[in-house]
Amino acid sequence: MTGERRATLLTDDGVSIEALYEPSPAPGTEPSDHLVLVVGHGFTGALERPALRRVASAFRQRTAVITFSFRGHGRSGGRSTVGDREVLDLAAAVRWARRLGHRRVVTVGFSMGGSVVIRQAALYGKNEEMQPVHVAHDGERTGRSPGRTDPAAASTGGQAPGAPGEAADGAAPDAVVAVSAPARWYYRGTAPMRRVHWAITRPAGRLVSRYGLRTRIDPRGWAVDPLSPVAAAPLIAPTPLLIVHGDRDPYFPLDHPRMLASAADPSASELWIEPGFGHAETAASPALLDRIADWAAAHA
Repeated sequence: MTGERRATLLTDDGVSIEALYEPSPAPGTEPSDHLVLVVGHGFTGALERPALRRVASAFRQRTAVITFSFRGHGRSGGRSTVGDREVLDLAAAVRWARRLGHRRVVTVGFSMGGSVVIRQAALYGKNEEMQPVHVAHDGERTGRSPGRTDPAAASTGGQAPGAPGEAADGAAPDAVVAVSAPARWYYRGTAPMRRVHWAITRPAGRLVSRYGLRTRIDPRGWAVDPLSPVAAAPLIAPTPLLIVHGDRDPYFPLDHPRMLASAADPSASELWIEPGFGHAETAASPALLDRIADWAAAHA
């Protein structure tokens, strides 16, 4: 069985991403027999942060896990685009899971990572009828084009993403779990989100983020608004989607998960409103993480 390993992954736009693979503890099996959960952290998180390590430890009791730091976080290169080009980071991690031999890959994202897993599944997913226009250099257009598209062609000179000879859909997940995810951009309706926007948009906030939170933010912002999570949600089917949100979330109220659930295909999606649950990986209980892992195993 493939053992624990660390790697530096290279995204389609040339950013280095630190990643860690932890195999399933089940003895005598090959990766192809096991599900792997690829976990995307929230804004200011990172591979080595205690909250993400706790999530990985809980998931690993049931299945293999890949954790990584989004660009601008931890030891990964680049600067954070707060949910835009992070889809390329997630795609690199999913492809790595495939190269390790896993046939079943589920992406699990928390907060910002929840918006990324939804958007990445729409851009790289299995919907044969309609796909969003590919990621462009300064963001992506929200229009759609018929047929399958190469989600990173514009950033790779028109070539398919991934290693030479690797199919573009090597980054498609088999199921998606979005925990504490926003439905729309620019939300400032809560005090925590107003602080987040200050940290992202103001020079002083970016300094605090860099030196206090160890998160490096791209000061250029978005030239074109990325496809929003609520616009991406209906494009995920037939890939199964689980939306998880707490009724005590201090960042995003319940209209966010309900908007996502209303937009998603009801035949391929579920919504869990969790009593007493706060926000993202920091507040997720072991029991909730176990239920998420069970759902992933049943739906991948």
